[in-house]
Amino acid sequence: MPATRPAHIAMFSIAAPGHVNPSLEVIRELVARGHRVSYAIPASFADIVAETGATPVVYESLLPTGDDPDAWGTELIDHIEHFLDDGVHALPQLAAAFAGDEPDLVLHDITSYAARILAHRWGVPAVSLSPNLVAWDGYEEEVAEPMYAELKASERGQAYYARFTGWLRENGLGERPDADAFVGRPRRSLVLIPKALQPQADRVDESVHTFVGACQGDRAGQGSWERPAGAEKVVLVSLGSALTKHPGFYRECLKAFGGLTGWHLVLQIGKYVDPAELGEIPDNVEVRDWVPQLAVLRQADAFVTHAGAGGSQEGLATATPMVAVPLATDQFGNADMLVSLGVARRMDSTTVTGEELRQAVLELVESPEVARKLAAVREGMAGEGGTVRAADLIEAELPGRA
Repeated sequence: MPATRPAHIAMFSIAAPGHVNPSLEVIRELVARGHRVSYAIPASFADIVAETGATPVVYESLLPTGDDPDAWGTELIDHIEHFLDDGVHALPQLAAAFAGDEPDLVLHDITSYAARILAHRWGVPAVSLSPNLVAWDGYEEEVAEPMYAELKASERGQAYYARFTGWLRENGLGERPDADAFVGRPRRSLVLIPKALQPQADRVDESVHTFVGACQGDRAGQGSWERPAGAEKVVLVSLGSALTKHPGFYRECLKAFGGLTGWHLVLQIGKYVDPAELGEIPDNVEVRDWVPQLAVLRQADAFVTHAGAGGSQEGLATATPMVAVPLATDQFGNADMLVSLGVARRMDSTTVTGEELRQAVLELVESPEVARKLAAVREGMAGEGGTVRAADLIEAELPGRA
């Protein structure tokens, strides 16, 4: 049920589609219920945030942008240092922006370190809106410790942890704060992915983490897409919005589906690849730098995806068979989860051939068992509550509303 008194709710995120987009419908719902929502975000996402009815609170970020994806670096330490640098840089900006207008509740993306510090400083509840998988009981021992062991033994890794814990201590998070727990163990978390995509889901503490599933909305603002006349089958190829510079892979996709009778290929190549690099484009192929993905998937028969959290759940929500070609971070785990659900094949984007890709798609599309499993997953997702449940749970966290 909606709260009886409108509240001031502040959301904090970073300038990345995979982190912002999952939250937008939840924010739109909170505004519709009468709450005043401030959304802290770099300027590049201010307009899309404003469309929800929230007020953008613009801050300067140090994170690499989509215009320079190589700036993220290649090693684990490169990535995590960026987020710490950004948190340290953002904290005084955001503290000043909210001075005298502190919120009743903080919502934050998992990468928004400054948000949790501010919630502690203001004495208000903080709720994580997680756009991807969360830690389960035993995660640290089974995954994190082996992954971080070499880093923690290195001089650079030790300097990173000393700086992180020092920053947390300076901001009142205890005399011996645990940086890993600060990042990965929120007080309260709403998980904006279907439970079907969560590894070890039966070992997740659901008193902390609640799976509300996809909060997609109709995405009408992104535009529409229509299946071309005569296209019996449609396959969408998309590697997301960031790591899209893979012309060799796109050429294999053209070999797989270009000229294939009855098929239409929608090939999203991003802004880092020139279509001229792909050679001759067959008549049954449309090459775009961007497409309204959900609109295409609602009419597609197959999806070749990098298995980001957003794309994976969109494929499941539209019951579209998938070929997963993960490129980084959580995408490998997402790909494995899709395979374990029986709705996808996993392939290596650097070695897969057009023939292998075509064969995998045809087998998936023609399988009644894959269709049955997709239908079952979609039905389960529909029962998770989505946007309305997420807003209900957020309102329940407001002070005095429990």
